[in-house]
Amino acid sequence: MSGHDQLVYCLCELTRLLWKLLLPLLFLCVLLIAVLVLLVLAVRFWLQSNRNARWAREGRPAVAFFHPYCNAGGGGERVLWCAIRALQNRYADINFVVYTGDLGVTGPQILDGARRRFNIVLPRPVQFVFLRHRLLVEPGLFPHFTLLGQSVGSIFLGWEALTEFVPDLYIDSMGYAFTLPLFRYLGGCSVGTYVHYPTISTDMLSVVRERNPRFNNPDYISNSLFLSAFKVVYYCMFALLYGMAGSCSDLIMVNSSWTLDHILSLWRAPNRTTVVYPPCDVSAFLDLPLEEEGNRKFYSIISIGQFRPEKDHRLQIRAFKRVLDRKRDCTGGKETLKLVLIGGCRNQEDEDRVLMLRGLCQELGIADRVEFKLNVPFDELKRELAEATIGLHTMWNEHFGIGVVECMAAGKVILAHKSGGPKLDIVVPFEGGQTGFLADDEYSYAEAIERILALSPTSRLQIRRNARQSVARFSDEEFEACFLAAMEPLMGTLER
Repeated sequence: MSGHDQLVYCLCELTRLLWKLLLPLLFLCVLLIAVLVLLVLAVRFWLQSNRNARWAREGRPAVAFFHPYCNAGGGGERVLWCAIRALQNRYADINFVVYTGDLGVTGPQILDGARRRFNIVLPRPVQFVFLRHRLLVEPGLFPHFTLLGQSVGSIFLGWEALTEFVPDLYIDSMGYAFTLPLFRYLGGCSVGTYVHYPTISTDMLSVVRERNPRFNNPDYISNSLFLSAFKVVYYCMFALLYGMAGSCSDLIMVNSSWTLDHILSLWRAPNRTTVVYPPCDVSAFLDLPLEEEGNRKFYSIISIGQFRPEKDHRLQIRAFKRVLDRKRDCTGGKETLKLVLIGGCRNQEDEDRVLMLRGLCQELGIADRVEFKLNVPFDELKRELAEATIGLHTMWNEHFGIGVVECMAAGKVILAHKSGGPKLDIVVPFEGGQTGFLADDEYSYAEAIERILALSPTSRLQIRRNARQSVARFSDEEFEACFLAAMEPLMGTLER
């Protein structure tokens, strides 16, 4: 046998061997897929049986909101309660449910907190489903690969929610997109989502590619070419999965032009996506006096926002310190300024962050000029706003900025970050007039504060008037009208 014939013979034998191995593998794959499909169908049948049993008991449909931190007291929670209030006013014969992980409080206490913090009273009570495993979505549980860890954790938390209560319509109101396919394909629910902030964005990719240190891109990664390249690949793969999960939604509502751009690029569902600006209690601040300040000798700078790392309270404190240093040579200049930081603390991690910020104030020698007010009731918030001259906001790429709108409605001169929602939607000219100021680092913030304080009372008053008039488009009434219009197709699916 020639060498050529031997080669052909060996190739034929190798082909026969591979074929013999391939057939069992193909059969095993088909079998596993069939078992998986049957398992999914069985789970779906079981969950739908639970829903049918609930229908038999209650005789009405249920709409469930997934909001594990519904008692946190932030802007996202205000959206939740305004959305439920609007739906309850429009649809009387529907049961509304909130999935929450706030185990230390009762349902009535949560609703009372919404009344005290947001001045929101629901027409009737809602049903709360308390989830025991909210720890699975806590960022502290995942010191590395946080986005992936929280997303996988949200799937398990969503499974707990789905097995506890199977709704007819599921709304993710907190940004856990990976729960959407779970409720749609296993629960057989219509699904919608209100996106406050995309879990990942092209801006986050740019930060890593440019090796720019941020709160979510620490120095040890930005200083390493290998780790930065690895993180870019990780982010790209996660963005693909995030887009697949989000595209399962029947309705996608976003809170700003900035969020819209990112969600369209990731989820690619323009026909199902609409902008619904979040509700800001504009009317509640209109009774604050809007008059010329005269020759004031004391100025208060106020910041409103949860004590989360992305809010960048450190930047506020450092910019404030720079202003005080520049005014040190002026007689009595340092004593004329006060910084008031108002915000909610969701957990121990946020409380620890406040302690760190207090320590920074001590280190910089300005602790006597900075006040921290945590989880304050609405009346106290209004009192602080009434006394303030400047509203301060420092979050980079803030998705919207309810605190920014509230400051403008209260007639404060707003100084916000030159990015995201404040730049694109809020601090924009109104009828040709200026509505506020934008900055992006501690130097430009300090300069802007000095510029605002140097304005004549008449000039400041005109900016404040422009700002107050411009934010009428962010009122509760505007939100309710847009939200109900967006929800109408999904609510129509609840009729039986």
